[in-house]
Amino acid sequence: MTYPFELGPIRPVDEGDSLLIRTSRGCPWNRCAFCVNFKSSRFSLRSVSEIKKDIESAAHYYQGHPFKRCFLQDGDSLFMKTSDVLDILKHLKHHFPTLEAISSYGRAKSMIAKSPQELKELCDAGLNLLYCGMESGSDRVLKNMNKGVSASEIITSGRHAIAAGMQLSEFIILGLGGKSLWEEHAVETARALNAINPYKIRVLTLGIKPGSRLEEQWKCGEFQLQSEEQIIKEQRVLIEHLDRITSHYANHHGVDLLLEIRGQLPQDKAKLLTIIDRFLNLSNEDKINFIFGRRLGVYQRLDDLENPIQKASVADQLNQLNSLSGEQIESLFHSLRAKIV
Repeated sequence: MTYPFELGPIRPVDEGDSLLIRTSRGCPWNRCAFCVNFKSSRFSLRSVSEIKKDIESAAHYYQGHPFKRCFLQDGDSLFMKTSDVLDILKHLKHHFPTLEAISSYGRAKSMIAKSPQELKELCDAGLNLLYCGMESGSDRVLKNMNKGVSASEIITSGRHAIAAGMQLSEFIILGLGGKSLWEEHAVETARALNAINPYKIRVLTLGIKPGSRLEEQWKCGEFQLQSEEQIIKEQRVLIEHLDRITSHYANHHGVDLLLEIRGQLPQDKAKLLTIIDRFLNLSNEDKINFIFGRRLGVYQRLDDLENPIQKASVADQLNQLNSLSGEQIESLFHSLRAKIV
């Protein structure tokens, strides 16, 4: 479909029904070892006049559609001058008066660069939700992944955004510590989340993308992948260490193994751990069947394992792979996971 305004390539899962307005192209950092989203593009800010024209074109195209939400693409709208963002927000609210939430990705460095007063002005003008790629609360993992930010900066930026009145959604990536740093990754990420208490915690699972710097580290043995089961055990440690926060926690992306792990903290913490334990207590045969079925898209939830037709279908396909070793099976699971966008 062709639109009479410019659109970027990505948006958060939670913004599936939102109006999309592109304020920048690419990511101002674009050096994270695991990411290839903007590898072939160079970061640039769009001019305010360009963005305003796109807002007007979108208003004409959608003919009064009552959008409640808008997401500002691409990687970091806060990299813009505050005065420019305020100008854009005013124009946006004028042409889409039904908007209740305007959101953007916000890199910790860009958030810290704004004064508390600037963040408050942006929030009051309508930019009331930021998505921040924390990825990990471990400084060693952040350094290995070349995030260009420390855990303390992530915590400070998150607290500043919340103090300004913004809602904050923090992304974390299970498996990012690999075999050597998995426990530190889980515990330190929980510590950072406890210090921030974000509105949402959104969980992704690592799938190494072709062409990424992390792929090079993996191929030369510098980074070792965990098994699917080990990643779930890591998530259990993470949730166990979440304490006295009121965030909504969710595995919400197709790359996650257990999509039913979602709930409101603190009241749903025991429920989340019970779901994990249900998986971990499966027989080895059922674990492998479920993992393979999820990666093929046959299963969506653990309850689907109780469907005899689906289970038999997955088992038949597994039987064709009976010559593979356990390590080769895990490699297959990862390759399927890494293909999920």
